[in-house]
Amino acid sequence: MNDSSLTRYVHPLTERYSSQEMQEVFSPARRFGTWRRLWLALAEAQKELGLSISEEAIQEMRNALDGLDLEKAAEYERRFRHDVMAHVHLFGDSAPAARSIIHLGATSAFIGDNMDLIIHREALKLVRARLLRCARALAVFAREHRALPTLGYTHFQPAQPTTVGKRATLWLQDFLLDIEEIDFRLAGLRFRGVKGTTGTQASFLELFEGDHEKVERLDAEVAERIGFESSFAVTGQTYPRKLDAAILATLAGVAA
Repeated sequence: MNDSSLTRYVHPLTERYSSQEMQEVFSPARRFGTWRRLWLALAEAQKELGLSISEEAIQEMRNALDGLDLEKAAEYERRFRHDVMAHVHLFGDSAPAARSIIHLGATSAFIGDNMDLIIHREALKLVRARLLRCARALAVFAREHRALPTLGYTHFQPAQPTTVGKRATLWLQDFLLDIEEIDFRLAGLRFRGVKGTTGTQASFLELFEGDHEKVERLDAEVAERIGFESSFAVTGQTYPRKLDAAILATLAGVAA
């Protein structure tokens, strides 16, 4: 399998409209590499909180974070009919000492939903960086043409004179508002966390013999290892889908 199939998200629309950087954010390499980093963070936190997980297992997982064989993963998926289990076994091939503890107590949403949140964060940061570059360019343009007269318009007809630079500040202000909106979304973006199959954390309570404090610490520590300051206080199987609608609204504002 060639490298481009790993590092690019393939879709008819991406071929026309997406940048290489954005394709990489949603690529199989980033997605499945993030799955492995989530499994590592979970195992490290579980070990730290007292579960019997060897240092050898942790080290093998660290060494195999990016060793992806998608053809072998496809073979496993045909066998198990489950994408997450396919990659659990694939990761176990590269980290045999960790085979029995990869995904311990977790559900598919721990991998899939938390990965989506990580990728949403990366994609929003990429959009933000591009908006900043655009804003800088418009600011330069506005300064250069701040005294160049032009007609302003109202009700689709010529009105009082203004300047080209002044007109450009209107466009600039829109993009600055978009940047504020993205900053707001990024600041409020939370981790789904380690919540179990239906959000009850029952499997983790069983692993830690009913110790609620350790389960809460597990949730917080995995979030911190992945770079989130907080997790959703409660979830069902998935993180709240209100978040998807909010992100779509933010992106719609940028497009508008």
